Amino acid sequence: MNITAQDVKRLREHTGVGMMDCKRALQEADGDFEKAIDLLRKQGQKVAAKRADREAIEGVVAVATTEDRMTGVIVEVNSETDFVARNEEFTSFADRTAAVALENRPADRATLLALDFDGGRTVEQAITDLTGKIGEKIDVRRVAVIETTNGGQVVGYVHPGSKLGVLVELSGSGDLQTAGRDVAMQAAAMNPIATTRDDVPADVQEKEMEIGREAARNDGKPEHILEKIATGKLERYFKDNVLVEQPFVKDSSMSVKQMLQNADAELKQFVRFALGD
Repeated sequence: MNITAQDVKRLREHTGVGMMDCKRALQEADGDFEKAIDLLRKQGQKVAAKRADREAIEGVVAVATTEDRMTGVIVEVNSETDFVARNEEFTSFADRTAAVALENRPADRATLLALDFDGGRTVEQAITDLTGKIGEKIDVRRVAVIETTNGGQVVGYVHPGSKLGVLVELSGSGDLQTAGRDVAMQAAAMNPIATTRDDVPADVQEKEMEIGREAARNDGKPEHILEKIATGKLERYFKDNVLVEQPFVKDSSMSVKQMLQNADAELKQFVRFALGD
């Protein structure tokens, strides 16, 4: 019987078991969905299947960087409860997953799940095994990789509690590690939506302009000054939400951009993972 990718995906979503195990079970069951589920349970996949519909909203964020600081990765690994998220076996699994990602630099979550975890199991299979051992649904929700060139550096930061992490890429001739940590802590605290104003999507900018026009109109302002008022509102939006334009949290008399200039550093990009975002 021909087993389609859709059949495998459906069984994967229903059971939480790895794609290859699902495919083998369907082949052995001649495509019978319920029989395939029974086979997986008999093969020791029972807990994973039982908990596949549970919501894993706790967990940790882990980061890792190469020794030359030219590559960094960040991953979000989830569990059902904070109790498990603080378990040493779970945090070790998260750190190992970050190390695997750093070694292989996967483009997305699916690629990460298919990577070798420990010389015999994929990351996905390791997730299933840990789910069965711990008794809670475990998941790797997302991954991001930053690589830099030409003397740049990648700096990683994990906020105490491991619920929030940031990667930043900088270039320049200054102390990039110190500047990078300051920027990462800024991004962690202030949750910017973009690195520079040019990175803010045009539709978001136009929406903010329209909100500004409408607010001014409702305040009874003359039509001929609505655009000027809306532009001022957009500038305020940039200051609040664009990382390099935000007031620097350690010294609000300057912006992040000014702090970086003083440090002979330039911010290229950042990635921020907050648990559950």
